Amino acid sequence: MRRIATIRIERDTSAALERGARRFVRAWKSAKDLGSDFSFESPEALFRSLTPARWAVVERLQAIGASTLRGLARELGRDVKSVHRDVHALIAIGLVEKDGKGRLLVPFSRIRAEFDLQAKRAA
Repeated sequence: MRRIATIRIERDTSAALERGARRFVRAWKSAKDLGSDFSFESPEALFRSLTPARWAVVERLQAIGASTLRGLARELGRDVKSVHRDVHALIAIGLVEKDGKGRLLVPFSRIRAEFDLQAKRAA
């Protein structure tokens, strides 16, 4: 598994769509997996989707590999219902998947975060 995920904050949705289209064309022409991009329109949207508890799920799954929901909940020391809720949110985002046996996994060997914070220019 050598897939790389990149998480970005991009306020300009048209630029994000344009970059995605260019990546798609490059991947199509090269027949290679160029990784996956996950874009959020603001820091608030990113942190609403990837809460600390959800990030802990991603980290733990990367550490232990594929796991059942109950096994993951046990690993995290959390109740199954709350882990289930977080896992389904992460599946909807695309950071967690299920394997052929229905076990949960993170399909990325590396996850990167890219965003800029720029100071306002003096008037």
